[in-house]
Amino acid sequence: MHLGHLHGALLNWKRLQDRYRCFFFIADWHALTSEYVHPDIIRESTYDIITDWISVGLDPEVSTFFVQSQIKEHAELFLIFSMFTPLAWLERNPTYKEQLAELRQKDVYTYGFLGYPVLQAADILMYKANGVPVGEDQAPHVELTREIARRFNHLYGKVFPVPDVLLTPTSKILGLDRRKMSKSYGNAIFLTDSDEEIDLKVSRMITDPQRARKSDPGDPAVCNVFSFHEIYSPPETVEDIRRDCPLAAIGCVECKRIMAASLKQGLEPIRARRRELESDMERVKAVVAEGNARSRAIARETMAQVREAVKI
Repeated sequence: MHLGHLHGALLNWKRLQDRYRCFFFIADWHALTSEYVHPDIIRESTYDIITDWISVGLDPEVSTFFVQSQIKEHAELFLIFSMFTPLAWLERNPTYKEQLAELRQKDVYTYGFLGYPVLQAADILMYKANGVPVGEDQAPHVELTREIARRFNHLYGKVFPVPDVLLTPTSKILGLDRRKMSKSYGNAIFLTDSDEEIDLKVSRMITDPQRARKSDPGDPAVCNVFSFHEIYSPPETVEDIRRDCPLAAIGCVECKRIMAASLKQGLEPIRARRRELESDMERVKAVVAEGNARSRAIARETMAQVREAVKI
């Protein structure tokens, strides 16, 4: 996982686990909707992702971690939901249209990709969730989940709560090229990057596009490097750069060097924790096995209620 995940989701999840009973899962069936040609990468990344979760402070003693495909009840609930979900609900989903445009290099004109939000509804409603933490781009999917819950309850009797959207604060972190940070764009700084990799990536970051020479005044408000400073550098450093950059009293090379040092220092507790976990992966696998068992017990109970309601 990368800094976009850290600031766009994981740190928010860490706060939420103090207020809610949380379920975090590896959505490997979802990943298959776009990676069905190369499924090996899905299995390979499962334990890496969960190791990252624990490293940033998600606590398996407090929250439940599980792997979607290990809870077969998700597929059954998805099938039942698909029987009464109108096709028009899926076709008008704005996220679906955006993804078709973004993933042009892949053939995602498939039933599974179109039905992605129905599977997501099964994932959410299986645990009778009251809230779903998502960014604004995923809010339409949760709204579809709410509609599916209402439709099921209308047809078969009240089984599911209608979950609220818990909007995740938008991350200020962008990729090296000022686009959204994404592995597919090749512009991400990963939590597992070494000091040398961080130094190299930061050196390539786009700063103020209008600043061509060191002697040109810069504008921290439009500089991607400065947004990292605001998160990782000490307040006095931030104020120095805010003052010096518009005066051309500091160059971009020096500014990046200072930021890279602050970033490495800020990430070190996460990376240290990750190194510790990597030396004992059996512990991580045990966390997943326990979470799978916990989730499976809840899913079986929910599906018993669903089958009774649907009369099958």
